[in-house]
Amino acid sequence: MAMVDIGTAQGGFAPEGKVNMAFVAMIVAVATIGGFMFGYDSGVINGTQDGLESAFDLSALGTGLNVGAILLGCAVGAFVAGRLADVWGRRSVMMIGAALFVVSALGAGAATSSLLFIIARFIGGIGVGAASVLAPVYISEVTPASIRGRLSSLQQIMIITGLTGAFVANWALAKHAGSSTDPLWLGLPAWRWMFWMQVIPAVIYLVALFMIPESPRFLVARGRESEAQAVLTRIFGPATAATMVADIRASLAGDHHRPRFADLKDPKTGRLRKLVWAGIGIAVFQQLVGINIVFYYGAVLWQSVGFSESDALLINILSGTLSILACLVTVLLIDKLGRKPLLLVGSAGMAVTLGTMAVCFATGSFTEGHLVLSDSVGTVALIAANGYVVFFNLSWGPVMWVMLGEMFPNQIRGSALAVSGFAQWIANFAISVSFPPMAAGLGLPLTYGFYAMSAFLSFFFVRAMVTETRGRTLEEMAA
Repeated sequence: MAMVDIGTAQGGFAPEGKVNMAFVAMIVAVATIGGFMFGYDSGVINGTQDGLESAFDLSALGTGLNVGAILLGCAVGAFVAGRLADVWGRRSVMMIGAALFVVSALGAGAATSSLLFIIARFIGGIGVGAASVLAPVYISEVTPASIRGRLSSLQQIMIITGLTGAFVANWALAKHAGSSTDPLWLGLPAWRWMFWMQVIPAVIYLVALFMIPESPRFLVARGRESEAQAVLTRIFGPATAATMVADIRASLAGDHHRPRFADLKDPKTGRLRKLVWAGIGIAVFQQLVGINIVFYYGAVLWQSVGFSESDALLINILSGTLSILACLVTVLLIDKLGRKPLLLVGSAGMAVTLGTMAVCFATGSFTEGHLVLSDSVGTVALIAANGYVVFFNLSWGPVMWVMLGEMFPNQIRGSALAVSGFAQWIANFAISVSFPPMAAGLGLPLTYGFYAMSAFLSFFFVRAMVTETRGRTLEEMAA
């Protein structure tokens, strides 16, 4: 085994010593396929909306419900997965999620009515919700503290890679057919094939999950210490593994019971712990800044201000590429600068760029019911939009998932993730479903003004509520 010395963990816990980085890399690579599926399943809807509206005769609200159906499933999946992972294990629940991706992809592409489509997307949402909370927590539980931020940040890169992959596939299929509503193979419209394409990565994800071990933190919590020590031995070596098992056991010893939702309350006050409120707040603010409007409605947005369908889909690809590059910068910085500074920089940057977009949209004029921007203002809006995407993926995109995976003590991690993940996806649903009627009723300037104000408020929330977690072992989080 190739072992690499990465130093000693902070806080007086087990020294990390020489780590089998090849094994760690394989584990992280497989786990983050869940992030890819999260991104692909979320992004595939972008570019299919013309087909959905035509096939199912949808109103603006109907479009929002069809787009947002996956998000209600995500909320259920995140809530249920966090608890089931404490009972069945992280890997087992991820396998169930992978199977749901396959079922959803087949069903969404074959749907003959809006109801069937919503059901199929809801099923896929359960898989997305499970992947969204379990991949980062699994990575945080099997990786060294000194590089945990970098490795957990890869989840966001894979989410964006999945989104970009969906954008590229959608653009290629639409271009080959002529448009998303034109027939492609077997005489079926291209938008249906956009959904069926995701069966390929979903099957790869399911098969790959059989190659990785269960989380050692879960195994210790379930009394399977010999299995946990075997996993940790493969990662850290036998001497360090024994010490780490003892540390994990000690972090759970004072509770004398299996994890439960009641643990989320402060035993002294009986109220929800401040740490849990911090997790919920981080999760909700990540959605209130409106990032998924770009991912879900990007093609529609840019077409509404004068770009062609083909150009709008290409802009999505550009945004996805910039997102990946921004996440790579985060990978380099997160374990050096910390989580909190990145969140603060992101909040400030998003407030400015979203505000710029709102101002640009306010200068437009309406022609035949569509907002039209001048060439110069359209260019500024496009630059601001991509600047916003960069700031988000430099900060809140990856850092939220990193923090949710590591900020909670072992005893409450599953329950706190369930609550925070549920809140995140409910906020996602509310923002996504409300966008079409808000844009139609209030206009793009006020709609994007709301997202800008949310980014502004998130800056002060981070300053007041978020505690830095850089360099701490998961067992230290209990302190």
